[in-house]
Amino acid sequence: MAGTIVVRQIGSPIRRPAKQRQTLIGLGLNRMHRVRELEDTPSVRGMIAKIPHLVEIVEVRGADPADES
Repeated sequence: MAGTIVVRQIGSPIRRPAKQRQTLIGLGLNRMHRVRELEDTPSVRGMIAKIPHLVEIVEVRGADPADES
């Protein structure tokens, strides 16, 4: 099972291209300083990589070793 990643919006979507605003909405961020905990997948990492000037990674939480069988 993949871990989770905590992301905070640090930049405003005002005067940004529509594609960047849509990426923020796709991550569940649309207001300043909003924080979301998302599943750590390649698609989420790719979305974050597209807008590094608007978001910051607060914390990366790994999978719990007790969960693995």
